[in-house]
Amino acid sequence: MRLTDASVVIRPRTSWEAMDLGVLMARQHRLLLMGSWAMVSLPVFIALTVLLWNYPSLAMFLFWWLKPAFDRLPLYILSKALFGERPSLKQAVRRWPHLLKGQLFASLTWRRLSMSRSFTLPVSQLEGLAGQARQQRLGILLQRNAGAARWLTIIGVHLEIGLWFGAMALFYLFIPQQLEMDWDWQRLALATSSNVLWVEHLGNAFYALVLVFWEPIYVACGFSLYLNRRTALEAWDLELVFRRLRQRLSSVAPLLLLAVGLALIPFSPSAMADETTGHKPLNTQAASQSIKALLDKPPFKNPETVTRYRFGEEKPPVKNTARGDGKLPGWLQALLDNLNSDSFKPLAKTLEILLWSLLIGGLALVVWRYQEWLRTFVSRNRRARPEPPAPPPAQLFGLELGVETLPQDIASAAEQLWPTQPRQALGLLYRGLLSRLLHEFNLPLKSADTEGQVLERVQQLQQPQLLAFSDELTLHWQNLAYGHRLPPSSTQQKLCSDWRTLFTDGASQ
Repeated sequence: MRLTDASVVIRPRTSWEAMDLGVLMARQHRLLLMGSWAMVSLPVFIALTVLLWNYPSLAMFLFWWLKPAFDRLPLYILSKALFGERPSLKQAVRRWPHLLKGQLFASLTWRRLSMSRSFTLPVSQLEGLAGQARQQRLGILLQRNAGAARWLTIIGVHLEIGLWFGAMALFYLFIPQQLEMDWDWQRLALATSSNVLWVEHLGNAFYALVLVFWEPIYVACGFSLYLNRRTALEAWDLELVFRRLRQRLSSVAPLLLLAVGLALIPFSPSAMADETTGHKPLNTQAASQSIKALLDKPPFKNPETVTRYRFGEEKPPVKNTARGDGKLPGWLQALLDNLNSDSFKPLAKTLEILLWSLLIGGLALVVWRYQEWLRTFVSRNRRARPEPPAPPPAQLFGLELGVETLPQDIASAAEQLWPTQPRQALGLLYRGLLSRLLHEFNLPLKSADTEGQVLERVQQLQQPQLLAFSDELTLHWQNLAYGHRLPPSSTQQKLCSDWRTLFTDGASQ
């Protein structure tokens, strides 16, 4: 196993992030995983169905119980593909019988109902541990990720059930309406005749197809949890960094050795001997003159010529005798020496902090004292201007809401359209309701609002009669728009009457 050949980034992850990585790995190799699972599991399913045709529940139970035997093939494919050795479909299927040799009986008996089955399977299959060594290894691995592995199994069970019922419901939706009227699901469920066994076997087939899709993902998530735990325990990420660093340094090591060798040539014994023999030894006087000549040159001395104008009778400055030829008095020199000593540094630091505190406090006092003036001065040219209200939408759900697009008497116009054009009649009532809510009640409707959001805004008006009419009209509008179901004749007349009651008698006022 070479970590540098890994096809994923080796780093510590959280448990849920590790399972997300497993889903991505399963999606990357989905065709190989699903194809290999189907080739080894579906023949077993067909054989069990044929042998136990009169006992479909037993056939399904045995197929479900054999899942740990099928799980070994996706784990083998993922472990090889992780390090760039992705097998072909033919190679993977041929390898499957060999994978069943190790601890298969234990996987199908006392380990079958383990909630951490996908997480512990790599220990038996990839590491080849058994007995006490396996128990010790699992004790270390399950210290952190045991809860995540159990949650993975619980979620997997619910996903299997949900996908199974979804597949059966999808099949039911594709049944023609003429056949659907003749089916009695209660009679089929309670019947014991061999004529309806195919219904149970059909449900079993849907479950087998669901496992073709889901079980490789379940195995991949458990495998990624196992990899994440080993990465944290064995510091795979640090090992990978050191290996890459060693590879980089190995390429430049000869150049570094050559550069060091060239740099050490002047300091070799032969070069130093040659340098010693090439110069004459210096005596004390010559050495003193050489040192003095060096001190008279930069950077020790920097002579500078200054040219300036002066009066011819300029007197030399009178020396201050009190200062003793320009020297400071003794007490002042002692004070300065004490200030420069290490004992005065804490006091100086305290004084510095005190001065800064006084400065900050003074500034805060000035800001607080003149806060009204500062607020007026700062916000004089920055007053927030109120944004103009957004214009009401011209359309909702594809319906024109302008007042000019609606007739004066909407209820009467709807009654005339009911016999010949019921969809236009109901749409006219719903369009009129939206227009009244927008222009008369000033509801802040938006073009992205749904029917439910419109009803929530109507509820905020606290008008029970308007809310009841809006609920009923919206329900019939949705049934017609999405289900193509017309309201009965009595409801049509009631909607028009309620419209007149609300918007003609002044209820909206």
